[in-house]
Amino acid sequence: MKAISIKSEITGTVCSIIATVGQQVEEGDTILLIESMKMEIPAQAPCAGTITEILAQEGDLINEDDAIATIEAP
Repeated sequence: MKAISIKSEITGTVCSIIATVGQQVEEGDTILLIESMKMEIPAQAPCAGTITEILAQEGDLINEDDAIATIEAP
């Protein structure tokens, strides 16, 4: 298994965390929502695996390329 860092593709504010640590996800599943310019943009799992860390909290301001979660892929 290898750990993959999920990074934000945009700058914005974390408005909702969807996934939880230990949750199994599939490629494309929404991990959290980022609000930017009054739009909610999903941060998605790049592959199937298990969420091992959520590095952001609701209300956090994040920048493009900030690590927001870690997924362990088979």
